Amino acid sequence: MNDKLSRFGLYAVAAIALVFGLATIVSGGKVLFGGEAARAAAGNYVPFVVWFNFLAGFAYVAAATGLATGQAWAAHLALAIAVATALVFLVFGLFVLGGAPFESRTIGAMTLRTALWAGIAWFAWCRVGARCVR
Repeated sequence: MNDKLSRFGLYAVAAIALVFGLATIVSGGKVLFGGEAARAAAGNYVPFVVWFNFLAGFAYVAAATGLATGQAWAAHLALAIAVATALVFLVFGLFVLGGAPFESRTIGAMTLRTALWAGIAWFAWCRVGARCVR
């Protein structure tokens, strides 16, 4: 593959991860630290999901930095983010099945996060990681 095209793809994915990470930090921070109005606007949010996403946002930024600089550890971090997000989504599902109140948009958000980071992890393994399964 063309080296410039490959580098462009790496930068593009890193930019997506960076923007997603910064947006995650801001949105989670508003709910966690923004006061009663912000919490009311969030509806029936599930605190452990918001805390996880807020903290994961910092890992998103770190992974973006590693991807942009072609670091192999970024592939490991992206995979860890994908797996951790899927596990939190699973625990959230069990929480909901137990009858706890929740905000239905969390299902879409966690689906998006899980799919996005699975894709970023796959891409990272293909570009800077040890191997690529196609």
